[in-house]
Amino acid sequence: MSKKQRKHDHEEHMDESWLIPYADLLTLLLALFIVLFASSQIDQKKFDEIKKSFQAALNGGPSFMENVSPIPSSDGVGIDSKANKEEKEQSELEEELRKKETEQLLELKRKIDQYIDENGLTTQLETQLDQQQLKIMISDNTLFPSGSAQLKPESRQLAGAISELLEQYPNYEVVVSGHTDNVPINTSQFPSNFHLSAERALTFMAVLLENKDVGEQRFSSVGYGEYKPVASNDTAAGRAQNRRVEVSIVRNVQ
Repeated sequence: MSKKQRKHDHEEHMDESWLIPYADLLTLLLALFIVLFASSQIDQKKFDEIKKSFQAALNGGPSFMENVSPIPSSDGVGIDSKANKEEKEQSELEEELRKKETEQLLELKRKIDQYIDENGLTTQLETQLDQQQLKIMISDNTLFPSGSAQLKPESRQLAGAISELLEQYPNYEVVVSGHTDNVPINTSQFPSNFHLSAERALTFMAVLLENKDVGEQRFSSVGYGEYKPVASNDTAAGRAQNRRVEVSIVRNVQ
């Protein structure tokens, strides 16, 4: 074989072993780009698992992804935005319901105030509307004799008028509460102010419920005794204000 021929064969069979590490490098780069892309779509837990796998593959050496953090996915942003939107819509709905309730309770308050004015009861009844309820406050001497829970006959007309108005607003809970001053009572019938206030509240509620259309399932009564005063018990006028029955129409949205 000629020298020229041997040289040609040598060129055709050059050592190509360098292609193996080159191909490995390309494979690693491809894997890196795939992982970086995937990391933007996965959660932190999956990302940590991928980091551990690559560290093991590189014989426990420092990971080239050590300081890489996954990019928050667009899905996460969408979920947050959707949650914020739903929260905003819920808040707007509650505000609309609150506004509607306020309008209804103001209407009821006007009707009660009109009844008070027309019947000359301005010194005996009072209404208050706040963020929790509409309260009708009735002085005790309008309803009961001193130290008694027996309703005065003339007060039944008042109870009937209130129940007719409450009938028009069936979606509200109604709480009837009894209150006294701090002068102790101790009789065979009422051993404490708690007993007296609770009995008065129950008695007045029973008369309200004589109207069968008012919806008795939404009514309850409670006696607070002397412990929720609206005025000072140091004067006769203050004690008179504290002796009362309250009818509270409770808001559904507060």
